[in-house]
Amino acid sequence: MSVYLPRWFEGHDRDAIARLLRDYPFATLVTATGGEPQISHLPLLHHADHAPHGALIGHVARANPHWQLLTGQPSVAVFHGPHAYVSPSWYTEPATMVPTWNYAVVHVHGTIELLDGRDATLATVNELTGHFESGRPSPWHLQLEGARLDAMLGAIVAFRMTITRIDAKFKLSQNRAAADRDRVIAGLRDDGHPEAEATAEWMDRYARKA
Repeated sequence: MSVYLPRWFEGHDRDAIARLLRDYPFATLVTATGGEPQISHLPLLHHADHAPHGALIGHVARANPHWQLLTGQPSVAVFHGPHAYVSPSWYTEPATMVPTWNYAVVHVHGTIELLDGRDATLATVNELTGHFESGRPSPWHLQLEGARLDAMLGAIVAFRMTITRIDAKFKLSQNRAAADRDRVIAGLRDDGHPEAEATAEWMDRYARKA
């Protein structure tokens, strides 16, 4: 499973990749099975210090058959960063241009191991909860105990993906002249949509290096 990656848009900035994984943690997990691919949508946390390329942790519902195919099969987690429509009217010569879409995505390839046992599952839940509750005025924490906690933990399957490869594609108008990039950034900022503003910020920070 690969992504079409023209030279212009290859993402090699490790800090930018880490930022996208951190800021856009809701991923699409795809596992090739030899038949119909299994696909799940779920938050994943990046452990940069695990193994040579890092790892991802998460969990799926036990009722989801995807988990039964996770071990022994290649998987890829697709993280979708900022993205926005680019109008030809923003270019210096709009009559010669066509619409496009700017975006940043990271495809994380790896192998998955299930984290068996109550303690490992609970640790995964607590880490995910702690991460997403961090910074809130009154962070919520898991308060279930006894049979109710055991039932909740029994209803999910925790896992770790050891990363073998990362493909990053930052399509941010690097193939356009600097004047056109500046005009696209301005157009996106004037668009008034949060996603367009985020795309403009990524262009300003990363595409200007091209």
